[in-house]
Amino acid sequence: MSHIEVPHEIIEKAKVWLRENYDEDTRKAVKHMMDNDPAELVECFYRDIEFGTGGLRGIMGTGTNRMNKYVIGTATQGLANYLHKYHGPHKEIKVAIACDSRNNSQNFAQMAAEVLAANGIKVFLFDKLRPVPELSFTVRHLGCQSGIVVTASHNPKEYNGYKVYWNDGGQLVPPHDKNVIDEVQKIKSVEEVKFKGNPENITLIGKEIDEAYKEVLLTLSLSQEVIERQKDLKIVYSPIHGSGYKLVPETLAKFGFKNVFLVDEQITPDGNFPTVHSPNPEEKAAMNLSLELAKRVDADLIMATDPDADRVGIGVKDTHGNYILLNGNQAASLLVYYLIKKWKANGKLTGKEFIAKTIVTSELLKDIAKSHGVESHDVLTGFKYIAEIIRKYEGQKQFIVGGEESYGYLVGDFVRDKDAVASCALLAETAAWAKDQGMSMYEMLINIYHEFGFYLEDLISVTKKGKSGAEEIQKMMDEYRSNPPKEIQGIKILMAKDYKLRKTTNLITGEEKSIDLPKSDVLQFFLEGGSKITVRPSGTEPKIKFYFGVKGLLPDPSKFEEVNAKMRVELNGMIEALNLK
Repeated sequence: MSHIEVPHEIIEKAKVWLRENYDEDTRKAVKHMMDNDPAELVECFYRDIEFGTGGLRGIMGTGTNRMNKYVIGTATQGLANYLHKYHGPHKEIKVAIACDSRNNSQNFAQMAAEVLAANGIKVFLFDKLRPVPELSFTVRHLGCQSGIVVTASHNPKEYNGYKVYWNDGGQLVPPHDKNVIDEVQKIKSVEEVKFKGNPENITLIGKEIDEAYKEVLLTLSLSQEVIERQKDLKIVYSPIHGSGYKLVPETLAKFGFKNVFLVDEQITPDGNFPTVHSPNPEEKAAMNLSLELAKRVDADLIMATDPDADRVGIGVKDTHGNYILLNGNQAASLLVYYLIKKWKANGKLTGKEFIAKTIVTSELLKDIAKSHGVESHDVLTGFKYIAEIIRKYEGQKQFIVGGEESYGYLVGDFVRDKDAVASCALLAETAAWAKDQGMSMYEMLINIYHEFGFYLEDLISVTKKGKSGAEEIQKMMDEYRSNPPKEIQGIKILMAKDYKLRKTTNLITGEEKSIDLPKSDVLQFFLEGGSKITVRPSGTEPKIKFYFGVKGLLPDPSKFEEVNAKMRVELNGMIEALNLK
């Protein structure tokens, strides 16, 4: 094995973790790395894990670049310092805390509660794992100033994370995100962290919040009479070893669905996620057990949620009776169509309603909303921006639904983050409504394409690792920005949107308009005929992402497969034109 020269500054950082204010296990782990594993020492200490605008996320272990109680303690102390600074010394401050099924999640949540309690903050701590959306609901329900969820969402089992919420139940947005980060960065030693809690400031919560949350979700139902007729709709559900294991089945039952089949192998919460490589419903492999059960019971609908139950993947039968998995744009389109159509049928549309979607999500959602006189708002990628726009229009306009292509949806405004519990219930209601109309969800999707235009979407991620990779990604963005393509596959590009420069340019007339969204390194190209290409570097991985959306017409629903094949050729041609395969 080749000898690794550990930089002096890394050794000095590691030595700090050998002091008495770190526990014995931590000191032993650091000493072992220093004596036996220089490569691991470098990995664990070469940087401080960054408290970013989305909180913390990283591999669990010992060191400044790992998720552990000292990194979480420091983040929580920084949050406590900001809450006191923002609200002043005399206001009672309340924070709700939840966690998912990941290894160490409950310990990290308990420790965060103790740090806050030691800082004189009143904590409402869930007695066991709970979905992210329930935490968002709880912040609002109990009038808290902030909230914390210990979760790494759909990352592999080695990871954990820490997300912070503000008093509206949404994740931190400016200026609070940057201000909390500043307070965290001011802490230079774990001696500044108040680890010894005050038990009087911690209240355990649980079942009573579950009941309040489910009661609120039931008010979102628009077709109770349809559910009564279709209560035996066959539904397969898997929490993929996560926090949806209890509340999703209970909410489906509360809505009136009597025929829910649970994937036994995945129903028990387990941070090792033993049946999957990655607990991500976007990946077909994570859905395999659900698909197998669906075939055995002849299910109408398959649903699986990620570990923190904020995202859901769905499967349905196609016109040949084969089970297929829908992508996030398709599921969002079904949900938006059903909800707006039922709002109209139930006389609930007043002209002051709106939906929201991220800029990389299908334009089909906007077309559906517009046809019913409902506003549609585009926001940057990240559900916190959907929460922000709900807050902006509170009391003026009514939010119906929001969605993003990466399997996250929100119905109603009781929660201010992706909500897979509500989404499962409303997607099941959508399936029941479709069946009541004599069609499957897949046929319903084809009808939507027939009515509003056929949208076919795909995502290509190009990985460029290391410092040179980051420079290459930046060079690609600079090239697209300074020298945008004039056409793709012979189709003219009519308009370019640059979210970094915050401007829209009409490439035919040269006219420019400003974009009223925060600055973000994203480019979009809109083509003749309604197709769209978005280019965006990932904020969390060494990747540059290309989102393709091809728009066509489907004059005859019976020609769906033929048109689908033609559009797939067109989409693949676009990908090849950009040299991505």
